[in-house]
Amino acid sequence: MTTAVTQLHEVRRWSMLGLGVFAQASSAVFIHGVPFLLPALTADGMPLATAGLLVAMPTVGLVCTLIAWGYVVDRIGEQKVLVGGPLLMFVAGAAAAMASNHLALGALLFFGGVGAASTNGASGRVIVGWFPPHRRGLAMGIRQTAQPLGVGVGALTIPAVAAAHGVSAAILVPAIMAGAAALGCLVGIVDPPRPAGAAADRTNPYRGDSTLWRIHAVSVLLCVPQGTVWTFALLWLHRDVGWSLPVAGALVTFTQILGALGRIGAGAWSDRVGSRLGPLRTVAIAAVIAMAALALAAWAHAWWAAIPLLIAASVITVSDNGLAFTAVAEIAGPYWSGRGLGIQNTGQNLAIATIPPAFGALITASGFPAAYLLAAVLAMAAVPLVPADQRSE
Repeated sequence: MTTAVTQLHEVRRWSMLGLGVFAQASSAVFIHGVPFLLPALTADGMPLATAGLLVAMPTVGLVCTLIAWGYVVDRIGEQKVLVGGPLLMFVAGAAAAMASNHLALGALLFFGGVGAASTNGASGRVIVGWFPPHRRGLAMGIRQTAQPLGVGVGALTIPAVAAAHGVSAAILVPAIMAGAAALGCLVGIVDPPRPAGAAADRTNPYRGDSTLWRIHAVSVLLCVPQGTVWTFALLWLHRDVGWSLPVAGALVTFTQILGALGRIGAGAWSDRVGSRLGPLRTVAIAAVIAMAALALAAWAHAWWAAIPLLIAASVITVSDNGLAFTAVAEIAGPYWSGRGLGIQNTGQNLAIATIPPAFGALITASGFPAAYLLAAVLAMAAVPLVPADQRSE
């Protein structure tokens, strides 16, 4: 009987992880997939500046409300947020598909981004709440694959649907996914237990302790090499290395898949050693080495070394995400981790948003090697900021 109950709990735990990944992936399709509408929007005669502003609105909605959603999760729990947020995405997306003017479309895409922000902290908290510490890193690593999966789904579906059936039909793709996520979370997500009454520790973990702030700063700095590789790898391979766009695109897609596997591997590694911060420091050091070596190889036009280094950097620079995310949730505790994860994601998204214009200007002035070198320098600044090693609790 005890074995049967244990197996049931195990099945439920992994099913909730699957639902969390699906909810987060639906958010990623809404946020990162809508920009794939640019070719269809501009083909219809919309100015590129207007189209660019429209497809940026989900990201604006996301960044503006991550911390607010974290506060809501801390107050009312995970299940309601994982139902309400995707439901808002579904309603906003369905309404956007019927919008008759650009102003209404932009506003509805913004509200879709607001709904998408809900899944970031809530899905992470479900994992931390239901998985034991010795398996939490692996589970969070799997959860972190939701973003590349969502980007992949968006890239495969949204441009094709827009070309065949129009922009309105393409917007329904993430909307329908969000509706399915809301229904699945309503049925399958259960709030993890939290201590109540005198046993509950509701102390502000940011007060009098710099640990969480240091992890946030580390993650922001490590976003720079990650964002640099993601944003400019295709252009570098095409313009400097001389590869065709299809071949360069295939390599970038391959590195995304490896990056997703790298996140899972980093999480499993942290479980094995019983620490998130030790592996986080190692990944930061590896990012410095990989980006500096890539800068040197690109400067020397040593493509035989630069291509493998690009692949390695693409994996290494995303491997810290799950480690830092798990550490924040564990250290912040069940009554503050929603806000902690909201702050974590807000800082990372703001950092990622600055990379295309800032590093684009640097590449224009000094070339790709300079950009890779600056990314290595900023990653180096993250290494001493990683807090002292701490065992998972």
